[in-house]
Amino acid sequence: MLKLEKMTKILVDTSALLAILSVRDAAHKIAKPTWDRLILEDVSLYTHNYLIIEASALIQNRLGMNAIQDLHRNILPMLEIEWITRQQHREIINTYLLANRRQLSLVDCASFEIMRRHGIRKAFTFDKHFAEQGFEIIGQESC
Repeated sequence: MLKLEKMTKILVDTSALLAILSVRDAAHKIAKPTWDRLILEDVSLYTHNYLIIEASALIQNRLGMNAIQDLHRNILPMLEIEWITRQQHREIINTYLLANRRQLSLVDCASFEIMRRHGIRKAFTFDKHFAEQGFEIIGQESC
């Protein structure tokens, strides 16, 4: 098991949020103990408003409103939320359009921008795009 340094910054991605909440998710057995460990350790957990919208839509569709309540009442209060500004949105859109990749989402591009701006090198995710961008993945070391 990876021991994190004090005050490590970690972005929490939609794939991790879904896996934490869904016992049917293939990654749940990794995600839930990883989440519990992150909460106990002295780390800063980040997300952003675009990711919250994406996660909320996905979780509502797949798991229902009880899971949405769990997300908003029990999980999101543990995270520092970055609110994307108009200027950041323009920059993210430019990056998204320049990437010109069908499988790379606008929300992923926003995550990469937030991570780079805050010096965040680690992501709690099950999305391979983060590793492709040079970020370290938290939670998959058990895979």
